[in-house]
Amino acid sequence: MKHACWALPLLFLSACGDGKADAAKAQAAADSAAAALHTVIDLVAYDMPLLLTPPDKQLTNGSDPVVQWKEEIGRLEITIGDHFGLAITEEPGDLARLKADLDRDLLQKNTVVKETPDLLVFRSEFPDDPGLVFLHFYRVITAGNRTFIVQDLDGSQFNEQDIDRMVTCLAPAIPA
Repeated sequence: MKHACWALPLLFLSACGDGKADAAKAQAAADSAAAALHTVIDLVAYDMPLLLTPPDKQLTNGSDPVVQWKEEIGRLEITIGDHFGLAITEEPGDLARLKADLDRDLLQKNTVVKETPDLLVFRSEFPDDPGLVFLHFYRVITAGNRTFIVQDLDGSQFNEQDIDRMVTCLAPAIPA
């Protein structure tokens, strides 16, 4: 019996293990679940070296991305549910011109909310209807030697969280 007393704790410790294998399995399962939620969409099929990371499906009511090439206007449109809509065109970006156009707008009052060298977020309000407020963004993305303009989709009304998600969802597939 004396010999069995010291062997019992040793047997217990060896049966438990250090938990690293279980932790590794749990982490691998969590990583694959996260990867499934944030599948990256390569837009190279539309001749745009850009990568789109769609928002979590919980934020888009389970909607899948709809990507449409609008040949007549040379624009790629991406929608996901009611709170995500992008318009992408290949053209040189000109934030200074856009700001000047916003200042000259006689129909709407435009206020810059956020400005960086490649991004302008602005609020547009109709003076006659204070309840009609639109939040817009204009982002310039350089991929290699090409420049793309990414904007919110015309005619849609987005809140600040929607705009934040749309601004950060695209990245160049090749370095600038």
